Amino acid sequence: MTQTRMVDTGSTELLCEIRDRVAIITMNRPEARNALSDQLTPALRAMIASCGDDPEVGALLITGSGDAFCAGGDVKGMGAAGSKSERSVEDRIADLQDKQRRLTGALVALRKPTIAALPGPAVGAGLSIALACDLRIAAQSAFISTAYAQIGLSGDYGITWLLTRLVGTSFARELLFGSERIDAARCEAIGLVNRVTPDARLRAESFQWARKLAHGPAAAFGLMKDNLADALRLDFLTCLDNEASRLIQASLTDDHRAAVKAFIEQRAARAMPES
Repeated sequence: MTQTRMVDTGSTELLCEIRDRVAIITMNRPEARNALSDQLTPALRAMIASCGDDPEVGALLITGSGDAFCAGGDVKGMGAAGSKSERSVEDRIADLQDKQRRLTGALVALRKPTIAALPGPAVGAGLSIALACDLRIAAQSAFISTAYAQIGLSGDYGITWLLTRLVGTSFARELLFGSERIDAARCEAIGLVNRVTPDARLRAESFQWARKLAHGPAAAFGLMKDNLADALRLDFLTCLDNEASRLIQASLTDDHRAAVKAFIEQRAARAMPES
């Protein structure tokens, strides 16, 4: 029987449970469509870091409670933030830079597979969080929107970098300039999400996907993510050299030896603990 370990996130606005090597992290403000807040966002940063370091966690599954993934920043709070005028522009920039690096920056850098499961809308910075994950699965009723143009902002949490690499510069410009709602079917067609599933099946299918990855070769996944990161910024021959180095590193792991043995014996390999 699969055991579930509940994790104290420090806030009721974020839930976390570890089940069968999957950390299920749930943004829990359903009354606000899981919009980011001064309680939810720091807790989310802390859980990403904690689960990334936890040897009992093989994959992260990030989702939202109710019928939304995350509505992004609290727009009503933006209009009421009188404290902004008391801080210098430089301080506000440095603060946001730090917060971004410890949220979507940390997600992109994580050496474990990450999946975003979208039960509903992913908007603004909430969309950035989804795009910062390795993979995305959406309910049929879900949609995305950049939304920044609607409130006169230019984008944050890596939205421009992430969109450009996923769908190309032309689609990225359309999505950012237009702020239109893009339904799940079109998201899948243009590569913003990997899979679309009936609403009632989202949680089960996203967990099964995450569980499969969580029991996969942890060291090899980390090295794959290094290779994929290189592919975005380095020339082909350098990538070739780095792939060679990392493949040899992977060949020395217990994961590799166990997988080869299982292949020869025609049975499934069992994941080894992350070293």
